[in-house]
Amino acid sequence: MSPLPSAPDQIVYIVDDDEALRDSLAWLLDSAGYATESFDSAEAFLETYSESMAGCLLLDVRMPGMSGLELYERLRELHATLPVVFITGHGDVPMAVAALKRGAADFIEKPFNDEAMLRLVEQCLTNEREHRSRRRQDAEVARRLDQLTQREREVLELIIVGKLNKQIADTLGISIKTVEVHRARVMEKMGVASLAELVQNVVTREPGGVR
Repeated sequence: MSPLPSAPDQIVYIVDDDEALRDSLAWLLDSAGYATESFDSAEAFLETYSESMAGCLLLDVRMPGMSGLELYERLRELHATLPVVFITGHGDVPMAVAALKRGAADFIEKPFNDEAMLRLVEQCLTNEREHRSRRRQDAEVARRLDQLTQREREVLELIIVGKLNKQIADTLGISIKTVEVHRARVMEKMGVASLAELVQNVVTREPGGVR
């Protein structure tokens, strides 16, 4: 199997109290070209956690002290965006399914198939890259929106709902020429070359990107 390469800043974080499983999983992922970091407890991972972390998290459900589910809930409180895959025993499947409903990426049962694990990690890393790219785009759109004047925002809102220049002029009580000037400034400040691009950037952007 030839997984897609992860981004340079993406790391697969392994959190499991079973040293043998941690080591075998790290070896599998390292040999497939993924960067890994391993932790023997949820507490140890939480101590090093940073919102700048990129990649995905492979998390054992049951561990002494803080459980995997408790760590997951804590990460949700911190608005973490790392995709989380739970590693479960047969009896833990109902808990893992409940976690899926709360936003976890997936779960895999022990003993797992190596290729299935690699496919799962690859999908998580691909999704994480795409989500991070969208969040960056959303942040850039928000920054550009903040540069608009109040009148430019009013013109933008009417453009988005499909109003023509004359209709905008009538609604705002300004001349068509003034609408054209504001429209041109909106396009310039938003960094777009077409109405379709403007609508796509403003209307379809994600509100936050945090689970």
